[in-house]
Amino acid sequence: QVSLVESGGRSERTGGSVNLSCKGIPLIPSFDMSEYCLGWFRQTPGKEREGVAAIDTDGTTRYADSVEGRFTISKDNTKNTLDLQMDNLQPEDTATYVCAAAKFSRCPLAPEIWYTFWGQGTQVTVSS
Repeated sequence: QVSLVESGGRSERTGGSVNLSCKGIPLIPSFDMSEYCLGWFRQTPGKEREGVAAIDTDGTTRYADSVEGRFTISKDNTKNTLDLQMDNLQPEDTATYVCAAAKFSRCPLAPEIWYTFWGQGTQVTVSS
């Protein structure tokens, strides 16, 4: 029902900031982003994909302990966009970041199977 496209990934120095965006492109006329909870995941080679942040349909947010206080997830239902503001970046934040959506009111950080729609990912590299 929706195609997700991420953007904004780039290289940054330790302590810097990057903002990622995810655009939802409707595949059916009746698509309404406000009916979907959304999440950001990240993956590095050799590691399992990790849930980073999620936002419910009512705006409730949740974060992985590793990013709490540094990352902020937000959405704009009128523009079909999902953002991830990442501050005070650390080298361990280096990963491919992927957005995901599920037609539920609440999105957990795990398991991945909760989510139906996935983007292709955007790379963030943090160097010291």
